Amino acid sequence: MFVPIANEPRDYAWGSTTLLASYLGRSGSGGPEAELWLGAHPASPSVVARGPHAGSELGSVLDAEGARRPAMLLKVLAAAQPLSLQAHPDAGRAREGWEREERLGIPLDAPHRSYRDPNPKPEIIVAVTSFEALSGFRPRAQASEVAAALAAADERAAPLVEHVSAGDALPWLLSGSPDVAPVVEAAVAARDELARTHPVEADTVARLSSAHPGDPGILVALLLNRVSLAPGEALFLPAGNLHAYLSGLGIELMGPSDNVLRGGLTPKHVDVAELLAVVDRTPLVDPRLPAEPLDGAVAYRPSAPFELRRVAGRHDVDAGRALLLAVSDATVTVDGETHRMRAADAAWIDTAAPFRVDAAEAWLALERDTPQAGVPALSAATLLESPT
Repeated sequence: MFVPIANEPRDYAWGSTTLLASYLGRSGSGGPEAELWLGAHPASPSVVARGPHAGSELGSVLDAEGARRPAMLLKVLAAAQPLSLQAHPDAGRAREGWEREERLGIPLDAPHRSYRDPNPKPEIIVAVTSFEALSGFRPRAQASEVAAALAAADERAAPLVEHVSAGDALPWLLSGSPDVAPVVEAAVAARDELARTHPVEADTVARLSSAHPGDPGILVALLLNRVSLAPGEALFLPAGNLHAYLSGLGIELMGPSDNVLRGGLTPKHVDVAELLAVVDRTPLVDPRLPAEPLDGAVAYRPSAPFELRRVAGRHDVDAGRALLLAVSDATVTVDGETHRMRAADAAWIDTAAPFRVDAAEAWLALERDTPQAGVPALSAATLLESPT
């Protein structure tokens, strides 16, 4: 099965006005274009791009044909401003949270809803441009060093030193205590002095205080690893990883979920209690995910039921269920049929036979699970030709 699909970018305020359109060679909207979603998540489902089902949601068409929906979501993410501090639940917590909010009758589109589906959301992101992010807690000794430097520059920051040492800095910063605000003010006031010894952390304070003045998340960020990705480098963000993307263009692959538990740096709903319940505070020395070279591609293989490949040449795949995004012109041979794609074209592939992608640049997201027994394989003609 080869199904051409399409979608429109989401216009979140933090999105870049140029990065996404420039990368895919498409006309921009003139406004923020933050994320392009490829998959069947109901919050922004892809549609079939050609044939008798053109314009119909991919998931609905697959349901009608007895085929499975994609169990992953591929995104192009273009950040001009920092995203929220956030973490995602594991499978058990996602199911529990979803069922709880369903029982409470909270509408799916309610701003204060935390669980919009019952699925976990492990994710990876691969940098296309230089990409700045916060990911996972740094070793406590490093956080203590930064807190001490702030306190040396402005004594109002002394409480941060105490709470980092005690190991309760995160819940204290997110508690809403009036004692937090003066410490945030001190960090912002001391950023130039901090830059003498800790320039990266000073840059983090400057970025976040400009976008979200007075937000306690400015200090939470100093507890986390600041990661600068070069193009082709990747991060893996498992359940519980507290993170925030700061700037850049990347390709993101995740579970088919929109469950985001926010802790700050956002005007959206912040659910501190739920965030603290899911966040993993284990120190993470290096959150990067290495790439593995393949013939005609490199692969990023996290501990998750999917992997992401950057195709650059002729690349053969044994079989599988895949989302494909062409960045250059491409040809794809699936089930004996060859399909031509242009830059910015996308497709859903589901086949039990080997297939080939030939492109100067394309992104291929592959599921790693085992196909369900009894689900028939469908030819491209099933979805692309006129019904009989």
